[in-house]
Amino acid sequence: MKDKIHPQYFASAKVVCACGNTFTTGSTREEMHVEICSNCHPFYTGTQKLLDTAGTIEKFRARASKAKTRLPKKVKT
Repeated sequence: MKDKIHPQYFASAKVVCACGNTFTTGSTREEMHVEICSNCHPFYTGTQKLLDTAGTIEKFRARASKAKTRLPKKVKT
């Protein structure tokens, strides 16, 4: 490997989450700030927060209910 082309590696880099959780890991950055971690991520905690700001789910349900009530087209024989 070439000398002086690789970044410095920090074996005990500090990671700070927005929820307040902190832990150490290895990284090329000495300190990192993240928005989500395993302490607050829904996959790991088992809680799911559904954010539907645009009403996407309601729009889909309305279209689906219209499709169920619509009569099938007559087939020409």
